[in-house]
Amino acid sequence: MVARFVLLALACIAVASPARAQSPHTHAHTFSDAHKWSKVFDDPQRDAWQKPHEVIEALALSRDAIVADVGAGTGYFAVRLARMVPNGRVYAVDTEPDMVRHLATRAREAGVRNIVAVTATPDDACIPAKADLILFVDVYHHIEKRERYFENLTKSLKPAGRVAIIDFRMDSPHGPPRNARIEPDRVKAELQAAGYELAREHAFLPYQYFLEFVPRKR
Repeated sequence: MVARFVLLALACIAVASPARAQSPHTHAHTFSDAHKWSKVFDDPQRDAWQKPHEVIEALALSRDAIVADVGAGTGYFAVRLARMVPNGRVYAVDTEPDMVRHLATRAREAGVRNIVAVTATPDDACIPAKADLILFVDVYHHIEKRERYFENLTKSLKPAGRVAIIDFRMDSPHGPPRNARIEPDRVKAELQAAGYELAREHAFLPYQYFLEFVPRKR
């Protein structure tokens, strides 16, 4: 059984840049004030369209799964994931140190003991162990040099590991400005160029696409 603990893990040296945190309706902002952003990221009204429980159920994770939530922000998905993998571990990854500290405190106060809060860099998720699933929720449009980023990410996946990407459709009333959004077909093309293939596409989210990828077999 995987040991259960909460740890502030400085896996990489963070640099000063915008966090890749979950961002329901923002793009050109920094996320250094976790307390302020928690009112946005964890707004109960978000549940109606983000459908976190349905998302996690669709991912069909085993109870001992190792999951990385990249751009975890204040822990909206990370805490829920940790409760769904009680014998596993969730690496809650963000580039903003204040978010990482906030998330570690939130998990400790909530008694969720299988979260590891990780400070990453914009170029490397710095996931400490190979994962069954790496999740990006409302984050993909923040990542630069995506082909290289996701190509490098394969080293953090187990042999049967998956990458799941959820982000805003062009017609969504929520999310970043339209010119900051990325069409799902472009996501598919970029992941294909990075060495992945589309494994599954979910259509139940009202404002977002939900795509699962696996590395192509060589």
